Amino acid sequence: MDFSAANPALATLDLKDTEAFNRFVFDQLESANVKFGFGGYFEKRAIYQRSQVFGLGAEKFRNIHLGIDIWAEAGTPVFAPLDGKVHSFQDNAGFGNYGPTIILEHEYGGEVFFTLYGHLSLTDLEGLKSGQFIAAGQKFCHLGSFSENGDWPPHLHLQLILDMGGNWGDFPGVCAAEDEAKFRSICADPSVFL
Repeated sequence: MDFSAANPALATLDLKDTEAFNRFVFDQLESANVKFGFGGYFEKRAIYQRSQVFGLGAEKFRNIHLGIDIWAEAGTPVFAPLDGKVHSFQDNAGFGNYGPTIILEHEYGGEVFFTLYGHLSLTDLEGLKSGQFIAAGQKFCHLGSFSENGDWPPHLHLQLILDMGGNWGDFPGVCAAEDEAKFRSICADPSVFL
């Protein structure tokens, strides 16, 4: 799915009206006769003008997406792509934010890395504990409705992070153009997990 300025349909959409944005997303899925929409890795997006969460002052605006979004119905289950443990989690509440977020820590070939899952259901955080083991293929969360997921049409933000930089329960999912090189070095393409 294309959420860049190159998509002329976005110019006619009131992005601050989440119900209208939700209809726009699901009309596209229905017209393509698919259940899931994908995209966004390092896409320069037009949709972030909807929230002040992405403004960093007059000089700096975050609009480059650092993960992949998987657009689908609220309640869609998410399964762990590989063994890991819960690194951290929290509800990053607020219009345009992640909402409920879970970060898993993985080790492969002696290397440690992290996967972030944002825009989840609030119930997914209940009973979760840091250090809790999550097996490959285990259902561990669900896509949240826009009333709980940061006010977005239901989707999963999936991000592969090589260095958490001390972050806990949150990590930037969007960067400004001047920070792109830094984030390209620590946010690898998560499509290998799809």
